[in-house]
Amino acid sequence: MNANPEKSIGGKPADVYFFGTCLLDIFMPEAGLDAVTLIEQQGIRVHFPMAQSCCGQPAYTSGHPQEAFDVAAAQLDLFPENWPIVVPSGSCGGMMKHHWPQLFKGSVHEAKAEDTAARVIEFTHFLLDIGYTPEDKGGNIKVAVHTSCGARREMGVHLTGWKLIDSLKNVERVVHDHESECCGFGGTFSVKQPDISGAMVADKVSALKAAEAVEIVSADAGCMMNIGGKIAKDEPQMPRPKHIATFLLERTGGKA
Repeated sequence: MNANPEKSIGGKPADVYFFGTCLLDIFMPEAGLDAVTLIEQQGIRVHFPMAQSCCGQPAYTSGHPQEAFDVAAAQLDLFPENWPIVVPSGSCGGMMKHHWPQLFKGSVHEAKAEDTAARVIEFTHFLLDIGYTPEDKGGNIKVAVHTSCGARREMGVHLTGWKLIDSLKNVERVVHDHESECCGFGGTFSVKQPDISGAMVADKVSALKAAEAVEIVSADAGCMMNIGGKIAKDEPQMPRPKHIATFLLERTGGKA
């Protein structure tokens, strides 16, 4: 697994594909639109293939490779041009970049899967790669960052997320206990092991509460749903997790 940020895409492209992920598309579409807006503000054309659905990760991590193969294969023809594929989720990006080549190895899709995987880049890494430098227009606040375990270990999203947050002059990033630990979502894990998942997210929320952050920022919709659900149920006075795209857009004055 790659614990460092992924390789550079090389310069600022004129066009990119945007793979919105199923969770973001269904449950948090505004966050996806905010990510698209940020990219377009950099003078880049964003293309959203309307037939996109799921990367296949839920089936893959649940031990159902054939189902994952079928779902992921339906995505492979959506990115015909040689443009970067920006993914606003480190865990989904990790599935596409690191696991698709293995999933399709030896099949008729192998070459296309390898080409597609090579063009996948996670959203925060993409912003840094093109030289995005946010101008902070907000007041002084404390922010806690959560990165999913997959995003952290496969895509190094904690490093790129920290760098973006730290570049905002009026934002203090507070490191909370349990920051590197899983929130308990884990896709179908939270459904199959609800008691263990519940204990894990309770620890996570407790640590976030102790950090006394004004905002909680993440780049994975699954974690945002899990942590946000626990907060809504047991700690309603705490802030709900916010996607880093939305947070950056707000801080730079691009969102009312």
